[in-house]
Amino acid sequence: MNGSDFAFLLPEIVLVATAITVWAVDFFTPRDRKPDLAWPAAAGALVAMAFLAISWGEHREMFLGTLRLDNFSLFFRFLFLTVAFFVIVGSPGYVRRKLRNAGEFYGLILMSTVGAMGIVSSREFLTAYISLELVAFGFYVLVSHARHEARSNEAGAKYLILGAFSSGLLLFGISLIFGATGSTGYAAIAAALETTPDFGMVWTLGVALVLAGLGFKVAAFPFHSWAPDVYEGAPLPITAFLSVGSKAAGFAFLIRLFAEGLFPVLDDWRVAIGVVAVLTMTFGNLVAIQQANLKRLLAYSSIAQAGYILVGVATLNADTTSGMLLHIAGYTATNLGAFLVVIYFHNLTGKEGIDDLRGLYRRSFLLTLVLAVSLLSLAGMPLFAGFMTKFYLFTAAAASQLWWLIALAVANSILSVYYYLLVLRQAFITPESEEEEQRPAFRLPSHARATLSLLMVLVLWIGIYPSVFVDAAEAGSRALFGG
Repeated sequence: MNGSDFAFLLPEIVLVATAITVWAVDFFTPRDRKPDLAWPAAAGALVAMAFLAISWGEHREMFLGTLRLDNFSLFFRFLFLTVAFFVIVGSPGYVRRKLRNAGEFYGLILMSTVGAMGIVSSREFLTAYISLELVAFGFYVLVSHARHEARSNEAGAKYLILGAFSSGLLLFGISLIFGATGSTGYAAIAAALETTPDFGMVWTLGVALVLAGLGFKVAAFPFHSWAPDVYEGAPLPITAFLSVGSKAAGFAFLIRLFAEGLFPVLDDWRVAIGVVAVLTMTFGNLVAIQQANLKRLLAYSSIAQAGYILVGVATLNADTTSGMLLHIAGYTATNLGAFLVVIYFHNLTGKEGIDDLRGLYRRSFLLTLVLAVSLLSLAGMPLFAGFMTKFYLFTAAAASQLWWLIALAVANSILSVYYYLLVLRQAFITPESEEEEQRPAFRLPSHARATLSLLMVLVLWIGIYPSVFVDAAEAGSRALFGG
């Protein structure tokens, strides 16, 4: 360990310093100006991105091998900073209307991002677990941050109880794996498995518990039950943050764990993970069809998306890893676009029902256009990010010859088109009443128009000309598998 190790952690140091500064300034800021603390918080995320860009292509072990700087970790660290930036920039209007502790809100988003960045760099269980808990503790507070709303308090209580239970499962599983292999380091675990492939029931139970704990974090079936209620009850910006940031962190943990630690025994778990993937995507899509609340529909959509990514975990190799990274990047831009539309719509109307979208195209063409692009991308339609990323992922997964898994994933993707089109029908086609036709057009702030436009361009860019993102995803995959 040396001083240069800290130099490569400058993005995290910047985020921590920004969070502390925002918390301190919050004490001296008038109540009506507190939502404006979003701008220094967002600036901190941008500065962290600049430091991160300097490190692209670097590969080194840090802090006695507990952390690894490589293109895989850099890919996800940049992704988390992007998510934090868009969530913070999209929050001021909602914070002004709904929340009282703006500085605490923005600071916790930054600190949760620091935890997520620690997860993807960790090369051993305990460092990853501590980072994961930093993310979880931030979300426990953020989910219930609208403390004067009953449903936010309910969501926070559910998330805390189930989150603590899943953390217990994960930690117990880690202890059993340590007992079987004598190490918590991924490389040492892989080496032990090369010499002794079967450690008996203790090993099997340990891996099962770790997968159950991480299954909660990514909202995979049957550990998904918290997601719809928490997504509906949490403040809208935190629902957006949960749907992409927390999920991406959980999958980054899974991918590095299997690629570096459990790869020698992956064949023993392929079918089980494949079955979980099918159940997750099928359940998410079927229940999404029945939803009337837009947040709950996006929650079940998020569950289904976790199923698609699990296809890559079940068929893990260098190609499917780059496919998962590309899909996670496309999903992040797409879901952020959808949720920012919901946030701005809620700020203007106070509503979040699917039926409330009637006439949206007349009141705000930009909101309607971004919503359409986002939902068609989630459905996997051509020209949008979702089609390109799913095609790339499923094509790579086909090399495993788990044809039943690929066929069911494609069928589920087709099924999802139905409920996304139901939402768009409300926005574009369902007629308004005479009273509704008299409603004035929406006036979006300039930063909202810029943010929505940028996300829409990202979704189309990944869908039409994704070479930059493919190169980044393949670089991240090579960092794990070499070559």
